[in-house]
Amino acid sequence: MAAMSTPLRRILVTMMRMTVLASGSKGNSTVVSSSKTRILVDAGLSCRELMRRMVAAGEDPHSLDAIIITHEHADHVAGLPVMARKLNIPVYMTESTHRAWVRQVTPRKRLMSYAQWLEQRKAEMQQRDEELVQLQTRAATGELPDDHFFAASAEDTLPLEHISSAALEREAYQAGKLETAAADDLCEDADSAPVRRNINENPSFLPKLEHFKAGSHLCIGDIDVTPFTIPHDAADPCGFVFEAEGVRIGFATDLGYVPPNVKLALKRCDALLLESNHDLEMLRDGPYPWSVKQRVLSRVGHLSNTATAEFLTKDYDGGAAVVVLAHLSENNNHPEMALQAAREALGGHPSLLGNRLLLARQDAPLESVRF
Repeated sequence: MAAMSTPLRRILVTMMRMTVLASGSKGNSTVVSSSKTRILVDAGLSCRELMRRMVAAGEDPHSLDAIIITHEHADHVAGLPVMARKLNIPVYMTESTHRAWVRQVTPRKRLMSYAQWLEQRKAEMQQRDEELVQLQTRAATGELPDDHFFAASAEDTLPLEHISSAALEREAYQAGKLETAAADDLCEDADSAPVRRNINENPSFLPKLEHFKAGSHLCIGDIDVTPFTIPHDAADPCGFVFEAEGVRIGFATDLGYVPPNVKLALKRCDALLLESNHDLEMLRDGPYPWSVKQRVLSRVGHLSNTATAEFLTKDYDGGAAVVVLAHLSENNNHPEMALQAAREALGGHPSLLGNRLLLARQDAPLESVRF
């Protein structure tokens, strides 16, 4: 029999593929593919940029079968609605993540800018504070009986400046990034009058939505997906293991530490994408406000180079042919520092020296990892 041609042989041998389009605080997205199914994991760049990077990486955007979302933060969902509507493909996310995302995009329904909406929200809170003070005064003087005084919620009783510096700043950051992505997006996502009407009435309109639960398997095409809970300051954040044709790809970024359930989920993986967000000293000495540093360092923040190295040293089973370090901070990390920490962790185990160590980038796609 004649020798098999190289292109055909490559098609038969290459069954699973992972292509990191972007990874970092400015946007995250990865394509996970089997020979039959292609899934976009997060859509943290504009639709236009996602499609440009897919083409640059040799991926056909129109071959995507679904989008699956880890959590609702803007660097993971900025291009979500436009991308889903443009390609008319289903979106998978947990019910809590979907509710949180809908709340984020709701201000865009208003006939005002987000800055105007934020000022209006502050004014409403200020008015509630004034009304609360009046009620307290009237109750204290006996003008109102005690049973007519109802305690406000914890948020309502916070001083306005505390609300502005915490919850409102978070809302402003998320919605601001979503507005920026929308303004940058040139993808036409309204191909028909009914779709345009739905979008105008509901900015969170998606052509098809599927909910999943952490810990419960789901199938997207021929890819088996196992979502698992990760510790992060989002509504219901998840990592994933994607499995098809005997290959397992583990996916875990945006987590403050590596709990037992994550360690267990990442066993027996052929490829592993793992966060290595910051260098501890760079973060502590860096330009971020102390409140942001506390968030990043917390158990619902991000993994440091040190924490990632500790996982690779103590808990990693060494089964992955490729380990991809992801979600590096541009301000509080350096690529060589992340690589060096991981190399030293893997180098301590001679059996792990065969692991190929790669670094995901923010500004360009990573060459596809193929199996």
